[in-house]
Amino acid sequence: MDQSASVEIAKHTLMSGGLVLAVGTIAGLFAQKTKIPDVAVFLLAGMLIGPQALGLIDIKADSALYQILLLFGASYILFDGGASLRFNVMKQVWITILVIATVGVVITAAITSTAAHFLLGVPWIVASLLGATLASTDPATLVPIFRQVHVRDRVAQMIMSESAFNDATGAIVTFGVLTVAMGTGEFSLTSSLFELVTEATIGIAAGAALGYLAALLIAHERWGFFLEYAPVVTIMAVIGAYFAADGLRASGFMAVFVFGIMLGNKDSFGFKMGRAEAQRLDQYVETTALIMRLFIFILLGSQVDFGLMNRYLAGGILVVIIFMLVARPITVFACALPDRRARWSLNEMLFMCWTRETGVIPAALAGILLGMKAPGAQMIASVTFIAILMTILIQAPTTRWLAGKLALLEEKK
Repeated sequence: MDQSASVEIAKHTLMSGGLVLAVGTIAGLFAQKTKIPDVAVFLLAGMLIGPQALGLIDIKADSALYQILLLFGASYILFDGGASLRFNVMKQVWITILVIATVGVVITAAITSTAAHFLLGVPWIVASLLGATLASTDPATLVPIFRQVHVRDRVAQMIMSESAFNDATGAIVTFGVLTVAMGTGEFSLTSSLFELVTEATIGIAAGAALGYLAALLIAHERWGFFLEYAPVVTIMAVIGAYFAADGLRASGFMAVFVFGIMLGNKDSFGFKMGRAEAQRLDQYVETTALIMRLFIFILLGSQVDFGLMNRYLAGGILVVIIFMLVARPITVFACALPDRRARWSLNEMLFMCWTRETGVIPAALAGILLGMKAPGAQMIASVTFIAILMTILIQAPTTRWLAGKLALLEEKK
């Protein structure tokens, strides 16, 4: 590629980025005024300016730019969510988090697969691939929602933690089913469980180690050499945590979430920042997370293929309705009700039943299946985007209303 072509590509990319920022700023202001979670408005804005509508931007899902924004953006949003969690709250609900992020994914996948088999008339193996793809909740969607809608701490922290930890389970189940569907092997429950435990352990260990190190270097009275560079340290550590876990074949998203938890709970280790420095870091993290979700959801909206969705629209909508109104409630009650330590109230469980948006992670899995030409990949991608649109555009805007009706709203601290 000659230099002039490279310059033109750079100009086009820069112009697209500037346009996304401009549209995102207006969409964010609209979301703020209407008190709708901004991820829903960003998604609609992306659909409007994408190649299927006005055609103002056309950034391909397999381009390096899109993948960089997706990986770093989702990682930074997860770090931001982890930093808002507190050890004393997580001690109350860790059993539910563990069960719903593992067994809950399997329950959701099984019910959704059954619905897909009968409603769409696809073979069981294809239906199972769809169920596994949709089973994970999406941290990039849920973390920003709970930044804007202040729900009872333990409920918000349980849902955010579930969304961070269940992506590994969803990916393992998806690729396990894919192995059978592609005829390259047999599904093994033992090896899958071992892989899940290994991924979780390594991801948590990598995130905890880097989180403690970052807290030491920016907040320790003696060793806090990088206090002035705390915002830069968060970026370096987020990238480092993701690739440290990924290089060890563990969940990078799990690692950055745990990294955020460690840094957010630095006071528990005796590390304290001055009020001015802490406020400066909080403002930086909040702004960076806003920019990342702006890019992620506008670009995600621009990827919606209306022609592909129309092929399976009626059946897909029915599958997603069962996914939202049957699979999720059964999963929540089966996983949360037995937890006597947490003692979830009916209102809390009802709220958890409704709040399980689908977004970046299932979209990425569907994209991988398309790239690998997996059986039924076109149908899976179609229903996945229907699920993304329905959950984000229906569930996200009604989160505040439902939390108010169930008396779960709290004042911002």
